[in-house]
Amino acid sequence: MLTAVAHQAHKVRFLLNDNSTTLLTAAGVAGTTVTAYLTGRASFKAADIIREEQNLARTELVVRDQTEGIEGWEKKDMKIPASELTNLDKLGLTWKLYLPPVGAGVLTITCIITANRISSKKIAALALASGISERAFQEYKDKVVEKLGVRQDQKIRDDVAQDRVSTNASNSREIIVAGTGQVLCYDMLTGRYFQSTMEDIKRAENKVNYELIHYMSASLSTFYDEIGLPPTDYTDTVGWNTHHNMEVQFSTVMSQDQRPCLAISFSRPPIANYDKNWD
Repeated sequence: MLTAVAHQAHKVRFLLNDNSTTLLTAAGVAGTTVTAYLTGRASFKAADIIREEQNLARTELVVRDQTEGIEGWEKKDMKIPASELTNLDKLGLTWKLYLPPVGAGVLTITCIITANRISSKKIAALALASGISERAFQEYKDKVVEKLGVRQDQKIRDDVAQDRVSTNASNSREIIVAGTGQVLCYDMLTGRYFQSTMEDIKRAENKVNYELIHYMSASLSTFYDEIGLPPTDYTDTVGWNTHHNMEVQFSTVMSQDQRPCLAISFSRPPIANYDKNWD
């Protein structure tokens, strides 16, 4: 029994931890709405209290005044102007009404800040894991070249490119015409077909390396912009720097409709935080 309860508690804790960012973001959105509602309700109540207090202060008091030889009732103006009800007086009358919206606002801000911190930590961890994987992959590639030779390495890359193209059928409506080239090309990183030439692709590579030399970093979008492919959200966030330079690799394969196809990849894949990671 206790084991089952502990197991369920562990699962709940895992789910909460895994979805903490989503839950905190949802709480922040809900908290914003609740804070606005409570603030509006408190404002209406505060306005009513202040109005009643001002009306009470302005009430004309009937005071019996005995004058010389004349007895009667005389109205004596005891009205207090609204300006005499200071902001401090208003605060003293209504501050308790704003405790709930202030509390809701504090919780909302806490949820948003916490969600941002958790997201930042997860992104940093993913970037670190990506960097480790990239280094391990590069070391593996270098060892393959060392053990098997450049020709065998090229043959393996050609086979991988052919498998990728064979499983991703080209469709004429999905081919992007870039430049004036008539050669069918396949970008292995984003899985897009386009028409270009090896010269245009090498020219784009030179452009990126020029950016690296003069500006220390360049995004993947820079390369795609040079060959006429539209950038994506992903390509805007990855790239190369002077320690992770760019080199395009070519493989000649056959498309599913038996057309010669030039598959392109990168000797060093683009990395996240390319403009900050100089290690």
